Amino acid sequence: MLFEHTRADINYIMDNDPAARSKVEVFLLYPSVHALMMYRISHFFYSKNRFFIARLISQFSRFLTGIEIHPGAQIGMGTLIDHGSGVVIGETSIIGDRVTIYQGATIGATGNEKEFKRHPTLGNDIIVGSGAKILGPVNIGDNCKIGANSVVLKDMPANSTAVGIPAKIKYNKYKIVEEKIDSFI
Repeated sequence: MLFEHTRADINYIMDNDPAARSKVEVFLLYPSVHALMMYRISHFFYSKNRFFIARLISQFSRFLTGIEIHPGAQIGMGTLIDHGSGVVIGETSIIGDRVTIYQGATIGATGNEKEFKRHPTLGNDIIVGSGAKILGPVNIGDNCKIGANSVVLKDMPANSTAVGIPAKIKYNKYKIVEEKIDSFI
């Protein structure tokens, strides 16, 4: 399972990062790959109720890569955490397949949640811009883009783009919600 996920992550990075020159380079030098491999090992221990060892691996990964992924999070295949520094992914986050997360993004809680599911759920084929914050038990539909430094506090329908603080839907594949802006991220 670890190798299958790592292979999918590397292939996704090769397809989506123009700076990636070879799979060997990506495997050896990309903190995204290292953080996700250590996350998957810590998630294994977390799922076996071995919380201390899971958190120990998680904190070691954070120290090495600057990427903090709670071992309780669920992350799909084909993930790119580009540059990675300062990325935080909370315990009950669910992240789909083929997701790109840029540096400084937070997928976390607001602190006001009463239920256990206090972190976001991201669908497939998502782009999360640099410094974006997705907070609370919100659902982000498939094929969405979240602009840099946006703060998402509400659900986003599939095929939409959101920007701003708080984030507002600016574009939906099927209709223009407000004026169309050429570049969001």
